[in-house]
Amino acid sequence: MFLDVVERRNPALVAAAVSLHQQGALPANTYAYDLDAIGANAAGIAAEARRLGLTPYAMLKQLGRNPDVTRTVRDAGIGASVAVDMACARATFRAGMPLGHVGHLVQVPRGEADEAAAMTPREWTVFSEHKAREAAAAAARLGLEQRLVARVHAGGDEFYAGHEGGFAAEDVLEVADRLDALDGARFAGLTTFPALLFDRERNAVRRTHNLATLERAVARLQGAGRADVVVNGPGTTSTRTLAALAEVGVTHVEPGHALTGSTPWHATTTGDDDLPEVPAAVYVSEVSHHHGGRAYFFGGGLYVDPVFPTYQVQGLVGSDPDGLARLDATLPPREAIDYYGQLDQARGTAASGDTVVLGFRSQAFVTRAFTAGITGVASGNPQLAGVWTAEGTPVLGGFVGRRP
Repeated sequence: MFLDVVERRNPALVAAAVSLHQQGALPANTYAYDLDAIGANAAGIAAEARRLGLTPYAMLKQLGRNPDVTRTVRDAGIGASVAVDMACARATFRAGMPLGHVGHLVQVPRGEADEAAAMTPREWTVFSEHKAREAAAAAARLGLEQRLVARVHAGGDEFYAGHEGGFAAEDVLEVADRLDALDGARFAGLTTFPALLFDRERNAVRRTHNLATLERAVARLQGAGRADVVVNGPGTTSTRTLAALAEVGVTHVEPGHALTGSTPWHATTTGDDDLPEVPAAVYVSEVSHHHGGRAYFFGGGLYVDPVFPTYQVQGLVGSDPDGLARLDATLPPREAIDYYGQLDQARGTAASGDTVVLGFRSQAFVTRAFTAGITGVASGNPQLAGVWTAEGTPVLGGFVGRRP
C-alpha cells in the first residue's frame, strides 16, 4: 500500500536506494530517507502552521531520531522537537534541535527528571500530580521554572492500548491551580492523544472525542480567566489537517509521519487528492538465500505500524533500478524475531545479493534497523549523508567512513 504511493510519487527514491545498496554504500536492514523531500515537506508544514498561528514540534521517533533528518527538519522551519521518551529527547537534543515538548506520550522516569529539566523543554506533559512534583523539583534544583502541560481525559475518549492516563477533565480548574502552586513549575496548558484519527471508510481524517474533551476543558480554563493556554493536539497531523485543528483552538501540533508522507491518508490517495507531502521513506534490504521456492531477505526493521487491517505487503527486488520485479512479501509474525522476510518468486526471480525495497508505515525506534538520509534523489545524483542506528547513534565498522 505505501509502496504504491512511493513508486507513483517518488520513484527516484527507489532507484537511489537500489543504486546505493548495490554500490555497497547502503547496508541491508536500513530505512532510507529522501532528505530533500523531507525538507520540502517540513517547510510546507511550517509555513501553513505560521499562517494559522500554530507552533509545530517535530516527532522523530518513527525516523529513528536520525540526526541528518533532525537537522533537515530544523533548518526547514520546524525549530523544536517533541520527544516521545527520554531516548528521543537525548537524540534530537544531541543533533542540535531544541526540545519543545517532553513527557507525552511517555512520562519522564523519576531518575531522569534532572536530565530532562537540563534540556530546558518548553513544555513538559504530566499525567498526575506526582509526576508534576518530580518535574517541578527537577526544575527548581536548576533554578528554573518549568511550564507543565496536563493531559486530560473524559468518558468516551479513545486511547491506543497502553496509552491511557491523565487528569479527569472535569477537575481541570483544580489541576491548574495545583500545578501553579508547585515550586519550580507553573501550569501552561492541556493536551490529549489522539486528537485526530484516520477514518478508512470515509478516506478522511476525523476529530476524536478526545479533541472535544480538550475543547471543553480549555473553555473552562478560559472562562475562569486563564489566557494563553497551550492546547496541544497531536495525531495524524499533516498540512491539510492544520486548519481544522486551529479552528477549535489548538495552538501546538506535532507532525511526524507527515514529514515522510506516510500517514494513512497519504497511503490512500490516488492522484487528484494527493496530500502536499511527498513520500520520502523506504525500507531497504538484501536477498540472503533461498529455501522452498522463496527468497529470504534480511530483516531487523520489519515492524509494520498497524494503521490498516492486514494487507499483502509487496517488495521490489533486483540489482538494476530499471529492472525491478514486484513480488509478494511474507513478514514474520509478531511473536517471532524478524531475522528474515520472504519473497514469493512465483511472479519473478530474486538472486542472492539483490536489493529489496519495501514501503510501509514504519516505527524505526522500536526496531534493530539502521537509518540513512540521502540527498540529491530528485536530481539523479544520490549521496549518502550517513548511517545511524535506530536510536540516532553513528554506525561503526564498515560504514564508519560514511557518517558525518
